[in-house]
Amino acid sequence: MKRLILVTSPPASGKTYISKQLAKGLKHVVYLDKDTLIVLSHQIFKVANEQENRSSDFFEEHIRNYEYAAVLALAMEALEYDDIVLINAPFTREIRDTVYIDNLKSKLVEKNVRLTVVWVMTDIDVIKNRMIKRNSSRDTWKLEHWDEYIKGVDFSIPQSIDNPEVIDDLLLFRNSNEDQYRQSMQEVLGVLEASH
Repeated sequence: MKRLILVTSPPASGKTYISKQLAKGLKHVVYLDKDTLIVLSHQIFKVANEQENRSSDFFEEHIRNYEYAAVLALAMEALEYDDIVLINAPFTREIRDTVYIDNLKSKLVEKNVRLTVVWVMTDIDVIKNRMIKRNSSRDTWKLEHWDEYIKGVDFSIPQSIDNPEVIDDLLLFRNSNEDQYRQSMQEVLGVLEASH
């Protein structure tokens, strides 16, 4: 059975590095990163003469959902040609929306594809330090308004997608230090390889 893997978590949790390492460790995988679409988002902000703020109402209304729709459309197409598609994207709202997840699972079942969510767990102070280190324009507003930003982020495990009878629907990847990373990488790859 084919598989769609969503590597998810709030920004700066380590999704990109983890996603790339998981993709390297798996066979027959297509790696997709929602951040690849940011170049289009930059242009939309520019053309609309809006301040570039990925936490703004403008972003929410005119960009955010279209980025997710685009990366999922690419994933669905890629699943026609390969066994595994791994998407690196926050999906922070979507994975807590049971209607969204049920609709996605229905589309995947039609293609004989199973869904696996890898939720990256990282301490908040580590996340802030990573944002400072990566010095990305997409984090400027978040860092300048840290308390406001952090109040709106849900770091809890998205339990609603975890079926206790299914070993590979929700996998937790602890990533606050190197030891956690190594252990989680071994465990997650082990589950993904065993259930493929």
